[in-house]
Amino acid sequence: MRTTVTTSSTSPGASVPTLEDLLEAGVAGRGVLVRSDLNVPLDGDRITDPGRIIASVPTLKALAEAGAKVVVTAHLGRPKGEPDPAFSLAPVAARLAEELGRNVQLASDVVGQDALARSEGLTDGDVLLLENVRFDPRETSKDDAEREALARALVELVGDDGAFVSDGFGVVHRKQASVYDVAKLLPHYAGRLVAAEVEVLRTLTEDPERPYAVVLGGSKVSDKLAVIEALAPKVDTLVIGGGMFYTFLAAQGLEVGNSLCEESMIDTCRELLDRFADVIHLPVDVTVADAFAADADSKVVAANAIPEGWMGLDIGPDSVARFATILTGARTVFWNGPMGVFEFPRFSAGTRGVAEAIAQATGKGGFSVVGGGDSAAAVRQLGLPDSGFSHISTGGGASLEYLEGKTLPGLEVLTDGA
Repeated sequence: MRTTVTTSSTSPGASVPTLEDLLEAGVAGRGVLVRSDLNVPLDGDRITDPGRIIASVPTLKALAEAGAKVVVTAHLGRPKGEPDPAFSLAPVAARLAEELGRNVQLASDVVGQDALARSEGLTDGDVLLLENVRFDPRETSKDDAEREALARALVELVGDDGAFVSDGFGVVHRKQASVYDVAKLLPHYAGRLVAAEVEVLRTLTEDPERPYAVVLGGSKVSDKLAVIEALAPKVDTLVIGGGMFYTFLAAQGLEVGNSLCEESMIDTCRELLDRFADVIHLPVDVTVADAFAADADSKVVAANAIPEGWMGLDIGPDSVARFATILTGARTVFWNGPMGVFEFPRFSAGTRGVAEAIAQATGKGGFSVVGGGDSAAAVRQLGLPDSGFSHISTGGGASLEYLEGKTLPGLEVLTDGA
């Protein structure tokens, strides 16, 4: 069946073929190239959050069970365009096999001799994972011809009657060979994960139930400026925390001690506070530390009383209570970015408190979206159940760009006539 996938929040809906269309047409014996997002955090060889692997399973399982010869391409981290053992997909292949309940071969290269030999030996239902696609510098090249050359080599692995399934939502905002260029060379389809992610974002942008609250955290205002400007006129409440809060504090002429502060963004924050004074809500107290360390001395102070030489590493309990009152009454919530350094238990209370308030809103029938990245990692690291939220996105950057109204190349190329 065809579905309507909106490739940006400002463009009209466009018809995009989906995995269901491909399965209906039949895939038994055919090679299918799948771009998945398997970019999971690692501690050595240990996967600390398998969320993206788990999210990739429904599409891969459906294809394998339908008899496709599945070739998966994905990246891990930011290798510098050459093989690097630290970024090998070997741990991912092992976990993916466990989640799929079937063997997953790992090629030792991207499109080289081993990848070609293994792809030629696939039988119906087999799954082959190519080594980290970013080991090949052509993947992220700005040169169209270089990217196309890699794309053609990837297409060769699935043969003339092959198909392409785009299921890596976390990379659809990138114009890269395995995301964009391959879709121009093969019959292309949106995988189940991509279709689900876009449907959720459409809910946030087209007609969200109100009150609509957005929670933004993270370290830099510059990273979130475009989404602040895009969403502030459309939401009822915009809660700001995390390291980016201290630039807003400085914009009010207050001292921030040794806290994170983007000097170049102070005037912009001042202007945002003037324009959206009735929407933006800032912390009223913070947990400060005398050093950036898990065991640093800490104390709670008013937001306007950060001592010299100290740094804010979390929002304080009064801020959590204030934000919880707002969030538990919301009918729609989008959250992107932690409230503090949640990786340190001493400074995780703010993020936990906000997450629990969002979960309460969800429990009362609200619609909540955790916007990927560090927010999704925080939910799992803090031991909060995924079921407490309506949707946990796999793509932080892609989600933000969609909400900003940008056209995402990896979605646009899937539309009819692309």
